[in-house]
Amino acid sequence: MAITDSHQYFIGTSGWTYDHWKGCFYPQEMAKSHWFDYYASQFNAVEINATFYRTFLDQTYLNWKARAPQGFGYVLKAPKTITHRKLLNDVDADIQTFCQSAALLGDTFEMILLQIAPNTPYDLGLLKHALQAFSNPTRVAVEFRNACWFNAETEHLLSSIGAVFCNVDSPRQKITDILTSERAYLRLHGRKSWYSSNYTEEDLAAIANLVRGLVEHGARQVYVFFNNDFGGYAPVNALVLQKFLEQ
Repeated sequence: MAITDSHQYFIGTSGWTYDHWKGCFYPQEMAKSHWFDYYASQFNAVEINATFYRTFLDQTYLNWKARAPQGFGYVLKAPKTITHRKLLNDVDADIQTFCQSAALLGDTFEMILLQIAPNTPYDLGLLKHALQAFSNPTRVAVEFRNACWFNAETEHLLSSIGAVFCNVDSPRQKITDILTSERAYLRLHGRKSWYSSNYTEEDLAAIANLVRGLVEHGARQVYVFFNNDFGGYAPVNALVLQKFLEQ
C-alpha cells in the first residue's frame, strides 16, 4: 500500500484462494485457513470474483469484514445474473439485494465491479438506469467487453454519474488511462494470453507510470487488480508494482 496526503493506491489480485499459489506465493507449509491473513499482510485490497458466480450468506460477508485488517478493502464483482443473464434488463431488485450484501462489509467495502457482457446491446439509457439502481454509483467500476462502448458518450455518461471506467489490459485490449471519477480502476488479465501471462518488470514500470498519470489527472484512489492467476503470476506482479509505486 502506498498512501500520500492526496491519494491512495489499492493493489491486489482477483481472488486469493488459488491452490496453485501454494509454494510460489503462499509458504508451502501454510494451512489454507491462514492464506487470507497472509494475503492481507502483503496487499491492502482484493477483488472477489466469486460473487459473480454464486450468492453468499450474510455471515460470509460478516466474516470477511471481521478478518480484514485496518485499511484493507474489498471489491465485489456484481453477479452474472445482473450482467450476463439479464443483460442489465429489469435488474433493479437484483442490484439492491447485492448492495445490501455489500453493505455488510462496513468500512471494508470499497467498490463493485460491473462487468458488461460482450453481447449486451449498446444502450446508454439501459446502462444509466442500471448504474442509478446502485446505492452509490460512484463506488461502481464498469468493465466493458465490447468495443462499441469505447467512445466519448460512454465516458460522459460515467462522468455525469460519477461511476468509474475500468481500464483493462488483455490480449484483446491495450490498457488505457481513462478517468471518469476521483477513483481510477485497472484490471490486468495478462497481455499475451488470458489469465496466464507474466508481466515483465518493464511492463510493470509502464503500468506504474500510467497509475501516476491518473493521480496527476485527479484520481484520489487508484485500484489495480491482477487477474493473471496461473503460475502465481498475479501476486508476484502485484508485489513488484507496489515497489515501483512506493518509489
